[in-house]
Amino acid sequence: MAAPRTGYGLPAARHGGLARLLLAAAFLLLFAVVLAPPSRGEAPRRSAAELMDVLMWDREPVGGPFALTDQTGTPRTEADYAGRFLLVYFGFSYCPDICPTDLFQIGRALDALGPEGEVIQPLFVTLDPERDTPAHLAEYLPLFHPRLVGLSGPAERIRAVADAYKVYYRRVETGGGDYTVDHSAYVYLIDPQGRYLGFFPPGTAAERMLTIIRPHLARAREAAR
Repeated sequence: MAAPRTGYGLPAARHGGLARLLLAAAFLLLFAVVLAPPSRGEAPRRSAAELMDVLMWDREPVGGPFALTDQTGTPRTEADYAGRFLLVYFGFSYCPDICPTDLFQIGRALDALGPEGEVIQPLFVTLDPERDTPAHLAEYLPLFHPRLVGLSGPAERIRAVADAYKVYYRRVETGGGDYTVDHSAYVYLIDPQGRYLGFFPPGTAAERMLTIIRPHLARAREAAR
């Protein structure tokens, strides 16, 4: 049986501390889901635990094609980013803490890479297209990095992309006509050929991201020579 995948596309046996972090994150997510009030929205197709199992053990392909709209109103597909590394993050702008923290760390990693990081395209796929319109994302994402591209679109297209990346999410009504979105929060690393390399768990610091990203960039440069 293959070793489980960790947040960096490496066998968990080499990163025991990271495996413990992932398990802790899973318990926190499951705890939040259990305590969340019943949702009147769409029921999740698979539970958070089931989707984490898929990611950890590489049970299914991760990633794939999409057809969404960026914050300028321009239609975008995966073909627009062919030949570039992708950092793909799923969240929503009204998220109170996890999403801003992770977006901030993505921005820090890109700034630290400087020109070397121009081959990386960060993508933010909203899980709340009702509120995260292109115009709203155009105001929100520059707070974290000028190169962040926000992708929105019809709910069914968002669901298709989230399913492809094994993202758990569901709308949860909070009363008074308001709602939040429960969701998993991983940063997915995709190579220039569109292949899934691994994921960073919630709260991963920019410095840790760089220790994983830089070797991939170096190998890509070598292959291009």
